[in-house]
Amino acid sequence: MNTDAESVVRAAYRAAEGSVLDVRGFVDLFAEDGVFNNVVAGESYRGEHLGDQVAFMGALAPDVHRDLHRFHVMGNVVAVELTIRGTFTGPFETPAGTIRPTGAELSIPTADFWYVENGRIKEFNCYVGLSVMLAQLGVRPDFTSAVTASPAAAS
Repeated sequence: MNTDAESVVRAAYRAAEGSVLDVRGFVDLFAEDGVFNNVVAGESYRGEHLGDQVAFMGALAPDVHRDLHRFHVMGNVVAVELTIRGTFTGPFETPAGTIRPTGAELSIPTADFWYVENGRIKEFNCYVGLSVMLAQLGVRPDFTSAVTASPAAAS
Protein backbone atom coordinates (compact mmCIF):
# COMPACT_ATOMS: atom_id res chain seq x y z
CA MET A 1 0.00 0.00 0.00
CA ASN A 2 1.27 3.45 -0.90
CA THR A 3 1.46 5.48 2.30
CA ASP A 4 1.85 9.01 0.97
CA ALA A 5 -0.91 11.37 2.16
CA GLU A 6 -2.63 11.78 -1.20
CA SER A 7 -2.82 8.03 -1.86
CA VAL A 8 -4.23 7.35 1.60
CA VAL A 9 -6.93 10.02 1.21
CA ARG A 10 -7.86 8.87 -2.30
CA ALA A 11 -8.19 5.32 -0.93
CA ALA A 12 -10.58 6.64 1.76
CA TYR A 13 -12.75 8.31 -0.88
CA ARG A 14 -12.79 5.12 -2.97
CA ALA A 15 -13.86 3.04 0.05
CA ALA A 16 -16.77 5.46 0.72
CA GLU A 17 -18.20 5.32 -2.82
CA GLY A 18 -21.65 3.76 -3.11
CA SER A 19 -20.40 1.33 -5.76
CA VAL A 20 -17.75 0.08 -3.32
CA LEU A 21 -18.95 0.99 0.20
CA ASP A 22 -16.12 -0.70 2.07
CA VAL A 23 -16.72 0.63 5.60
CA ARG A 24 -14.10 -1.71 7.11
CA GLY A 25 -11.55 -0.63 4.48
CA PHE A 26 -12.29 3.03 5.29
CA VAL A 27 -11.82 2.47 9.02
CA ASP A 28 -8.60 0.50 8.46
CA LEU A 29 -7.00 3.59 6.88
CA PHE A 30 -7.10 5.40 10.25
CA ALA A 31 -4.44 5.36 12.93
CA GLU A 32 -5.36 3.49 16.10
CA ASP A 33 -6.12 6.82 17.79
CA GLY A 34 -7.56 8.42 14.65
CA VAL A 35 -10.62 10.65 14.71
CA PHE A 36 -13.31 11.62 12.18
CA ASN A 37 -14.85 15.01 13.03
CA ASN A 38 -18.18 15.86 11.42
CA VAL A 39 -17.52 19.49 12.27
CA VAL A 40 -20.82 21.10 11.19
CA ALA A 41 -22.87 18.56 13.16
CA GLY A 42 -20.52 18.78 16.16
CA GLU A 43 -19.87 15.04 16.17
CA SER A 44 -16.64 13.05 16.52
CA TYR A 45 -16.09 9.37 15.79
CA ARG A 46 -13.33 7.09 16.99
CA GLY A 47 -12.51 3.39 17.00
CA GLU A 48 -15.32 1.17 15.76
CA HIS A 49 -17.44 4.26 14.96
CA LEU A 50 -15.02 5.78 12.42
CA GLY A 51 -17.13 4.37 9.58
CA ASP A 52 -20.53 5.44 10.94
CA GLN A 53 -20.91 8.40 8.56
CA VAL A 54 -19.79 6.32 5.58
CA ALA A 55 -22.46 3.72 6.41
CA PHE A 56 -25.04 6.50 7.02
CA MET A 57 -24.43 8.12 3.61
CA GLY A 58 -24.47 4.70 1.93
CA ALA A 59 -27.89 3.97 3.45
CA LEU A 60 -29.25 7.47 2.69
CA ALA A 61 -28.05 7.42 -0.93
CA PRO A 62 -26.76 4.00 -2.02
CA ASP A 63 -25.40 5.58 -5.22
CA VAL A 64 -23.35 8.12 -3.23
CA HIS A 65 -20.43 9.58 -5.16
CA ARG A 66 -17.97 12.33 -4.36
CA ASP A 67 -16.88 14.70 -7.11
CA LEU A 68 -13.42 15.87 -6.07
CA HIS A 69 -13.04 19.40 -7.47
CA ARG A 70 -9.81 20.62 -5.89
CA PHE A 71 -7.21 18.46 -4.21
CA HIS A 72 -4.38 20.21 -2.35
CA VAL A 73 -1.54 18.30 -0.71
CA MET A 74 0.70 20.16 1.72
CA GLY A 75 3.02 17.60 3.28
CA ASN A 76 0.88 15.42 5.51
CA VAL A 77 -2.21 17.65 5.15
CA VAL A 78 -4.70 17.13 2.32
CA ALA A 79 -7.46 19.69 1.68
CA VAL A 80 -10.26 18.77 -0.69
CA GLU A 81 -13.16 20.75 -2.12
CA LEU A 82 -15.85 18.34 -3.23
CA THR A 83 -19.52 17.75 -3.87
CA ILE A 84 -21.27 14.74 -2.38
CA ARG A 85 -23.84 13.46 -4.88
CA GLY A 86 -26.45 10.76 -4.71
CA THR A 87 -30.14 9.93 -4.83
CA PHE A 88 -32.19 10.02 -1.61
CA THR A 89 -33.57 6.47 -1.70
CA GLY A 90 -32.93 5.47 1.90
CA PRO A 91 -34.77 6.66 4.99
CA PHE A 92 -33.36 9.54 7.05
CA GLU A 93 -33.83 9.06 10.79
CA THR A 94 -34.33 12.31 12.74
CA PRO A 95 -35.21 13.09 16.38
CA ALA A 96 -38.75 13.94 15.16
CA GLY A 97 -39.19 10.72 13.17
CA THR A 98 -38.24 9.22 9.82
CA ILE A 99 -38.11 11.22 6.61
CA ARG A 100 -39.17 8.84 3.87
CA PRO A 101 -37.14 8.66 0.65
CA THR A 102 -38.20 11.06 -2.09
CA GLY A 103 -35.77 10.18 -4.88
CA ALA A 104 -34.36 13.72 -4.64
CA GLU A 105 -30.97 14.29 -6.22
CA LEU A 106 -28.43 15.38 -3.62
CA SER A 107 -25.61 17.78 -4.46
CA ILE A 108 -23.94 18.76 -1.19
CA PRO A 109 -20.97 21.17 -1.12
CA THR A 110 -18.25 19.94 1.23
CA ALA A 111 -14.71 20.74 2.34
CA ASP A 112 -12.52 18.03 3.87
CA PHE A 113 -9.22 18.32 5.72
CA TRP A 114 -7.20 15.17 6.24
CA TYR A 115 -4.12 14.84 8.47
CA VAL A 116 -2.01 11.79 7.67
CA GLU A 117 0.85 10.47 9.81
CA ASN A 118 2.95 7.41 9.02
CA GLY A 119 0.62 6.35 6.23
CA ARG A 120 -2.51 6.46 8.41
CA ILE A 121 -5.27 9.03 8.86
CA LYS A 122 -4.74 10.73 12.20
CA GLU A 123 -7.58 13.24 11.83
CA PHE A 124 -10.32 13.86 9.29
CA ASN A 125 -12.33 17.08 9.56
CA CYS A 126 -15.39 17.14 7.31
CA TYR A 127 -17.32 20.37 6.74
CA VAL A 128 -20.46 19.23 4.93
CA GLY A 129 -23.03 21.77 3.70
CA LEU A 130 -25.67 20.53 6.12
CA SER A 131 -28.22 23.29 5.42
CA VAL A 132 -28.00 22.51 1.68
CA MET A 133 -28.39 18.79 2.33
CA LEU A 134 -31.41 19.30 4.59
CA ALA A 135 -33.08 21.58 2.04
CA GLN A 136 -32.55 18.94 -0.66
CA LEU A 137 -34.16 16.37 1.67
CA GLY A 138 -37.15 18.70 2.07
CA VAL A 139 -36.30 19.87 5.59
CA ARG A 140 -36.96 23.60 5.92
CA PRO A 141 -36.12 25.81 8.90
CA ASP A 142 -39.01 26.60 11.23
CA PHE A 143 -38.35 30.32 11.77
CA THR A 144 -41.75 30.92 13.40
CA SER A 145 -41.02 28.50 16.25
CA ALA A 146 -37.56 29.99 16.73
CA VAL A 147 -38.93 33.54 16.90
CA THR A 148 -41.70 32.50 19.29
CA ALA A 149 -39.22 30.72 21.58
CA SER A 150 -36.65 33.54 21.59
CA PRO A 151 -36.27 35.64 24.77
CA ALA A 152 -37.21 38.85 22.88
CA ALA A 153 -40.58 37.33 21.95
CA ALA A 154 -41.34 36.64 25.62
CA SER A 155 -40.97 40.31 26.68
